[in-house]
Amino acid sequence: MMKVLPIGMDNFREIREGEYYYVDKTLLIKDFLAYRNKVSLITRPRRFGKTLNMTMLRDFFDIQQDSLAIFDGLSIMETEYANQINSRPVIFLTLKNCSGRNIDEMCISLAKSIRNEYFKYEPIFSEKVDPKSNDYLAFYKTYEMLKEVSEENIIDDRGVVQKIYKVDRTLLKSSLTELIKSVCVFYDKKPVLLIDEYDQPLIKAHDMGYRETFSKEIYGSFLGIALKGNDYLEQALLTGIQRIAKESIFSEINNFIVYTVLDEQYASYFGLNTDETKELLEYYDLELNKEVTSYYDGYSFADVEVYNPWSILNYAYKKTLQSYWINTSTNGLIRESILKADSRFHSSFKKLIADGDVAIRLNLDASFIELAKTETLWGLLVNAGYLTVIDADYRLRRFTVRIPNEEIKHEFELIVSDYTKLSSEMLQDMFLALIDSDTDEFLSIYRELVLDSTSFHDSRENAYHMLFLGMVMNLRELYEIKSNIESGHGRSDIIMKSKDISRPHILIEFKQGADVEKLKYEALKQIHDNQYYAGLEGEVLCVGIAHDIKICQLVSEIVKC
Repeated sequence: MMKVLPIGMDNFREIREGEYYYVDKTLLIKDFLAYRNKVSLITRPRRFGKTLNMTMLRDFFDIQQDSLAIFDGLSIMETEYANQINSRPVIFLTLKNCSGRNIDEMCISLAKSIRNEYFKYEPIFSEKVDPKSNDYLAFYKTYEMLKEVSEENIIDDRGVVQKIYKVDRTLLKSSLTELIKSVCVFYDKKPVLLIDEYDQPLIKAHDMGYRETFSKEIYGSFLGIALKGNDYLEQALLTGIQRIAKESIFSEINNFIVYTVLDEQYASYFGLNTDETKELLEYYDLELNKEVTSYYDGYSFADVEVYNPWSILNYAYKKTLQSYWINTSTNGLIRESILKADSRFHSSFKKLIADGDVAIRLNLDASFIELAKTETLWGLLVNAGYLTVIDADYRLRRFTVRIPNEEIKHEFELIVSDYTKLSSEMLQDMFLALIDSDTDEFLSIYRELVLDSTSFHDSRENAYHMLFLGMVMNLRELYEIKSNIESGHGRSDIIMKSKDISRPHILIEFKQGADVEKLKYEALKQIHDNQYYAGLEGEVLCVGIAHDIKICQLVSEIVKC
């Protein structure tokens, strides 16, 4: 009987006991033990297997479990670390669903996340210890508070529904620290702490506008006290998209190590390598061909070629090539950050969209939500899986990044749509009109682009820039598109070289000034005078466009070369 694909499943025990298809990543446990980091953070994009790996670590170490059966036949059991199975207490937190519209709701959500671990240990403690013992007094005080955590609707004197939140913030801030201490004292063994998606509460708080307050008043203490020099803690491993450096959460932690997508350590344990992908697809009677590779490959984690595991699983199930990866947790942040970025970023971003790669300065050690600089925005795009590093000069901190695959190119199409304030459908209609030499329809939609886009008049971007990005993203499979390149006797604004001789090549020249009627002809004349179409074969659609603020005119002519 063929194994079922574990789509949407991230519980290791459930996958193994249910005999779902599983790609063996258990040697991560060996490395975790061998590195012996007191506190470490692994940053990877969403849906690249972080939660599954964290539940695997939990189920291997957890002293309360019997995990021999679910690890039978896996790689870790062939190592010298096999005898450490079920040898330690474990505290496991997953914060990927931790959110709230305001700081009160966020505190409720955080309290609910940790109380699951309190509920797990309380029955064990209550059988063998005195709740009034000094060692456990703080644990039981916090436990009683967490039992009462709630949000209630009441109607005030005006008849308006008000929410009342019940959570003791002081106890919440120390709750993780007290849990670690109590578990250590009870078992006389230091526990392993696993925190999955630790940065999710901060991203949500940023989206709702209270990140700084939440971090300083609650979250910094919640994590910081537990991780900074805690003698009751054996090892801690956190996962997330990026390191939040300025939040003072990690500022004083000794031996704190961050493992990014550029580090060799742990590189092979997140995502699927080529052999794993090939084996999985063949198991489900599919082939790892060029089309699959172009859609889901392209990531490089410290020179390990990586496929998107979420997309591969969905492709194996549906057997159709399409975009499956939806990074919902960071889409809003990324689009907001790109649209607000400075001209320096936009210049490189334009080159990335046009050429597929760009050399930039990159900072993976900070979060863009706290440090709005160009290099940290590039770091966010790499950490979140929108870009991958293909060349690195660590001395100069200069890196070459590229768009990994077709799936991510579709994500960038949506970002370009945000640039233009037009839907991707309208952009496609505009470019189809241009390909068909229907310049009247093209101009009609293009005028709408200029009129509707506030960025044309009010910000650093302009209609030409957005038009160019839209062309590249929507027509890249049909045309080679370049901007401001040497052609003939000068530099053309946009040259679109058709990959199929049956379609016309397209040249576009822009002018700006008050007399748009005169300038559009000057733009067309410049194309002819400088012979921008030199070297092209077949029909060439030459287009001159003139702007005066938000007024635009167009003239076109077809030339045969």
